[in-house]
Amino acid sequence: MKAAQSSQTQGEGLRQAMSWLHTWSGLVLGWVLFAMFLTGTLAFFRPEITSWMRPELPAQPQVLSSAQAADMAQRYLAKHASDSERWFITLPTAREPYVRLIYRVAKPAPGTRPFKRVMLDPATGQAVQARETRGGDFLYRFHFELEIANPWGRWLATIAGMFMLVAIISGIITHKKIFKDFFTFRPAKGGQRAWMDGHNALSVLGLPFHLMITFSGVLLFVAMVLPAGISAAYDNPQSYFNERFPSLTQAAAGTESAPLLPLGSLVTQAEALWQGGTAGGVTVIKPGKEGAMVSVQRDPSERVSYARGGPSIQFNGADGALLSRHDGDGAAVTTANTIIGLHLGFFAEPMLRWLYFLVSLAGTAMVGTGLMLWVAKRRQKAGNAAQEKFSLRLVDALNAGAIAGLCVAIGVYFWANRLVPAELAGRATWETRAFFIAWGLSFLYAFAFRARMWRDLLSLATALALALPVLNAVTTTRHLGVSLPAGDWIMAGFDLTALAWGVLMAWMAHKAHKAYRKSITALTRSTPADRQPSRYQAVDTIRKPVVESMNGSCSIKEVTS
Repeated sequence: MKAAQSSQTQGEGLRQAMSWLHTWSGLVLGWVLFAMFLTGTLAFFRPEITSWMRPELPAQPQVLSSAQAADMAQRYLAKHASDSERWFITLPTAREPYVRLIYRVAKPAPGTRPFKRVMLDPATGQAVQARETRGGDFLYRFHFELEIANPWGRWLATIAGMFMLVAIISGIITHKKIFKDFFTFRPAKGGQRAWMDGHNALSVLGLPFHLMITFSGVLLFVAMVLPAGISAAYDNPQSYFNERFPSLTQAAAGTESAPLLPLGSLVTQAEALWQGGTAGGVTVIKPGKEGAMVSVQRDPSERVSYARGGPSIQFNGADGALLSRHDGDGAAVTTANTIIGLHLGFFAEPMLRWLYFLVSLAGTAMVGTGLMLWVAKRRQKAGNAAQEKFSLRLVDALNAGAIAGLCVAIGVYFWANRLVPAELAGRATWETRAFFIAWGLSFLYAFAFRARMWRDLLSLATALALALPVLNAVTTTRHLGVSLPAGDWIMAGFDLTALAWGVLMAWMAHKAHKAYRKSITALTRSTPADRQPSRYQAVDTIRKPVVESMNGSCSIKEVTS
């Protein structure tokens, strides 16, 4: 009996310790994690978002074969980048039907980037004339770089991922009735109980996915975070990267000029060696020189395992001789690449991609409800003194700015794409500036007007989302009335998703507005005699419905004035 009681006591002690760890590991970088989750969720449709943000592009462009696209890219690069030392060619796919080029400028102007990006129209072979935008790439890169200079942004994202992994594992240990809690949701109870039920349900709903996406995200930058293994096995770290990514290996410098073979023929030869595999990219190093190397990489969407630059086949660009072939790695590297591939989801077909999107959206909500639960739990524990606690007021405002404010910022980013003049120089920078300006102003508003911050920010996010298809109809000719009958599912899908997101935001804003009205009504009906002796108690009484619908907190001066 005593042994059983001792074991039970130890188990409870472990759960209490894990509860503390779960709470603080989720809060410390919770706002960063929410931004990473939401932008990462949108990044699953990165090509589609980019296409929507370039409405000048044809709705259904011609799709070239890999060999035709490689020859087209070679003609353009030979004319515009003959003196470049490196060409990177991304061949078209069904999701991205355009030929994308990156080449290193031989003599970049001061203050400019050494690499230039071009997208070719498959019908003409010329550079696409479309508005400058970062499109979905901005959301994708913000997801793991947070728009902070390399490597600091990646370091912060990796550390946040580690905190998230600790929060998930400690949360599993803490909830001894985790699966029972999944089927328990009591929104009518309000307050801490409602937030706890919602957080538990969202956590268990996609638990395997949350574990996979978090662990694989940390693994993406393991070479940056844990370089000791590479240093122990290789005298020169560059030797490791040359072995891991043979397509990026620097070719021997040539002294004599030599014409480059047609890239289409080398792509055809590589696809024949793969026995049905499709080429996804071509890298040319030292084009036009006798030491030129042409690396043909296989389409990464053909398998789950993902490795940058592989599988690949390397040819001599002058005579077509087969230099090397990289078809796979050892078991350990293949396992790591499979985990990374699961995170990126390049292999996913439309149905699976939507499943990724929905479960990742649940993960975003899991982080958001966890942040709200932290405030609700401590406000209930603080009782009448809740309004005097600086930590509660601070976290409450940060929650509003990070959650509702980010929704506003993303809406403003898409609006800026349509409103910033297409011919404006550096317009892509202005789109991202609009994003950060809107997000920063949302934080300021949350701290300045804490009584109605949730209601107002969610209402603004609703208006931006619901009016986005209208803005698209006013500024382009590819609105829902045209895109739906024509089967233009990129434009129509984006507009319909914006409407669905707007409906969700409208529901949340309605709940916040309803709670705000209830709080005002409760104050106006109370008599001065009732209000004066227990001023803090009156404020705390009306706070519960505000917390239930994410309407935030307010100071006593704001409520009672």
